[in-house]
Amino acid sequence: MQHMLPIVDDAAEKAAADGIARQVAGDGGLGGLRRLTAAIAAMELSRTQVIGQLRSGPDASWEEIGRACGMTRQGAARRWSSAAQAASFGEAAGAYPRGRPDYPEAAVAWLVPPRAKRVLDLGAGTGKLTRSLVDAGFTVTAVEPSAQMRSQLADSVPGPRVLAGSAENIPLDDGSVDAVVAAQAWHWFDPALAVPEAARILAPGGTLALVWNIRDESVPWVAALGALMHQKTGQAIDTHPDIGRPFGPTERTEIRWSRSMTRDALRDMVSSRSYVITLPDTEREHLLADVDEFLREHPDLRGQKKITLPYVTYCTRARRA
Repeated sequence: MQHMLPIVDDAAEKAAADGIARQVAGDGGLGGLRRLTAAIAAMELSRTQVIGQLRSGPDASWEEIGRACGMTRQGAARRWSSAAQAASFGEAAGAYPRGRPDYPEAAVAWLVPPRAKRVLDLGAGTGKLTRSLVDAGFTVTAVEPSAQMRSQLADSVPGPRVLAGSAENIPLDDGSVDAVVAAQAWHWFDPALAVPEAARILAPGGTLALVWNIRDESVPWVAALGALMHQKTGQAIDTHPDIGRPFGPTERTEIRWSRSMTRDALRDMVSSRSYVITLPDTEREHLLADVDEFLREHPDLRGQKKITLPYVTYCTRARRA
């Protein structure tokens, strides 16, 4: 049977960990259980971030990470490979706002009902959606685990409350918001924990809304760019997720639009992808060089100062029953 917690051989380290656990639990009871649960969630987030940092460089193999976590190499890779990609975005906090698209106004209007006043942007990143929510007149709270991303958001979007946290451990009170929106983020969350957390903080009848901007690969040159970007690794995103109870029926819509961008901005779009960020340095440099050549030489793009990149915005929403 595989261990789910690390084996601590050092007696002093084990004693220190036991002391922290006893201090958090206090006198036990339901209050102690809640505190322990919150502490475990916070520690798990911290562990995921440390693993993401280790995997972004040559510091540790999955074998070493697994050993440190009391797991096999295969178990550690299965457990944290996606999470390490999710935690990697802070390293591209500068490229992210330059390269990633905003969200169409029609999408924002569809995602958040007009009656809503208090809106949570969950996994807010650098604030791509946060700004649109603020401009639409909502009272916005942004929750984001990456300190680098939060710093970018606070500097670029005036108005919202910006908090550290995750979808699995949202630092808000029960029933405190009318809508929760996750933009380009739901596929990084653990739905078994994120769905009840979203339901907890939503007022009765509140809306959980999910949105993704996806390049429209029905256009041949966009498909060719996607194939180039994914030649080393890729990521399959489910843009039609089932939310399930305690939410009601799921509604969906799609919005097609295009974004005009410079070649540098398109390169930033590529370099800010998690599967590009987490490549070894040499492989990442080779990939970006291939992208530069593609943008120079493709017949549909050659000589263009601005590139029109088509998108499909996939939207999902459901109301808390």
